[in-house]
Amino acid sequence: MGELVPLLGNWFWWVAAGVLLILELAAPGVFFIWLAIPATAVGLIDFAFDLGWQAELLLFAGLSLISLFVGKRFLGRRHVLDSELPNLNRRMFDFVGKSYVLQEPIVEGRGRLVIASTQWDVTGPDAPRGARVRIIGVDGLKLKVELA
Repeated sequence: MGELVPLLGNWFWWVAAGVLLILELAAPGVFFIWLAIPATAVGLIDFAFDLGWQAELLLFAGLSLISLFVGKRFLGRRHVLDSELPNLNRRMFDFVGKSYVLQEPIVEGRGRLVIASTQWDVTGPDAPRGARVRIIGVDGLKLKVELA
């Protein structure tokens, strides 16, 4: 760090902020933006006051903690799942608790079930074709069933 900061001079924190912003775009979630903000702030402070790299690093660490705390509080207020359709992109959870008739038998714990023209893999006790099963859970993209 001691060699890299003099190499880039006052531009170090601007480059660091740019790299963090690129990581934010490339990675899922919202994390690196809360580190890019303090890097930008340290870059601004470094232009105004010529601090040593140790002071800049401590300032960045302190501002990062504050920024992450503020970001957590800001994002914590959003209720993404509080909607009229909480299973919008996870429709298999809407089937839990409902009963259906098997179009194909369950053999050795595996079978298929057709719900609204969509075939679903199911796991559960062996059952013949035409048996009524109740969906009791979801395991990845498979529905767990029991005899109804």
